[in-house]
Amino acid sequence: MNDTGPGRTGRERAEPRPPGADRTERELRDALRALAGGVLPDPDAYRTARGEWLRRERRRRLVLAVLIAVVFALATLIGLWVLNQAPSDPGVIFSGDGAVAADGPSLPRPLP
Repeated sequence: MNDTGPGRTGRERAEPRPPGADRTERELRDALRALAGGVLPDPDAYRTARGEWLRRERRRRLVLAVLIAVVFALATLIGLWVLNQAPSDPGVIFSGDGAVAADGPSLPRPLP
């Protein structure tokens, strides 16, 4: 356990550094600095990345538009198929011959 209570800073138990560690760190730091200094960015990196992003965005929108069109067409076809499956014989509501019955009861009409 690491006891860092009052009066302790945690540095008392630090492992001793091997001899030459400072030199190794300095040499490693210098080598990485020299390596990083030799890396030059591609002058067209932004343009290339932006072009790829725009291409992906166009493709994403095209796929979405096609998907929406397919879903809409499928829903329309299913709706037409369901409507076409309705029975062709006349139902209870349309059982008459189409003539209006003059002697039957009718709904009350409001007076002007």
